[in-house]
Amino acid sequence: MPSPAELARLAPLAVLVALAACAGSEDRPISPSRIASDDSPRVGAPYEVNGVTYTPADDLTYDRVGTASWYGADHAGRATASGERFDPEAISAAHPTLPLPSYVEVTSLTTGKVILVRINDRGPFARGRIIDLSEGAARLLGIERDGGGRVRVRRLNPSDADKAALRSGRPASERLDAPPQLIAGLNARLDGRTAPPLPPPARPAAPPPAAIATVAVPASTVPAPPSAVPAIGSSYVQVAALSDRGRAERLATALRDIGPAEIVPAGALFRVRLGPSAEQDVARMLAEARRRGYQDARITR
Repeated sequence: MPSPAELARLAPLAVLVALAACAGSEDRPISPSRIASDDSPRVGAPYEVNGVTYTPADDLTYDRVGTASWYGADHAGRATASGERFDPEAISAAHPTLPLPSYVEVTSLTTGKVILVRINDRGPFARGRIIDLSEGAARLLGIERDGGGRVRVRRLNPSDADKAALRSGRPASERLDAPPQLIAGLNARLDGRTAPPLPPPARPAAPPPAAIATVAVPASTVPAPPSAVPAIGSSYVQVAALSDRGRAERLATALRDIGPAEIVPAGALFRVRLGPSAEQDVARMLAEARRRGYQDARITR
């Protein structure tokens, strides 16, 4: 039997042997935590499903319209193609060819909602479908009850804050809803039609010229112009245009530490904007809104 001193000398060797055995095991699943910390995209080799060959590609200009489906609790806990465990509530999706992981903007051509999604799985493999959303992503897009819907999928590189949120399963920052003109054009593109031309902007009729009375005023009675007139702020930062008033109110409340925030109804949308303020304040508010992840924020006057 080895003495205590001999056991102490053998202990490090035993640890090394154990580690080597773990490293050589080929049937161990990839650690989800390791993948989450290493977010570099992996393209992968071509593969075949149902007689169709799919060739993954790192396409930075990917922009397609098609139909989306979603999968949920029936697949909870199963390993995705990236090695992560599927969470139906995470804002994720499957795509046949984009790198794992990668990030896309998904626009519903029915609801007009726009969300960011993290691709971490392969599929769908049905004709005409271009993305398979998680249940949480479908709910956020407003198409969960329909089982799917018509969508636009566009590859992009979001902010580090949005990437971190999606890696953890949370939604990214809210994005502007797509305007009706864009939705009409995308639906026409999906149907192979030519989008109808946009109507020209309405021009208000010129008011009739007013009668001007000429009055002689002595020069001594004309007041001198003020030396300095303070500028009145007339610029805003439009942060988002949302279709749900409750979401708009929550966003406005969250932004009030940046500056005065208000909600302006505009048809079926509710615009969340900061201001009005002078130019230098508006520039500061715009920079802070974008720093918080609202990359679509812009200045309006």
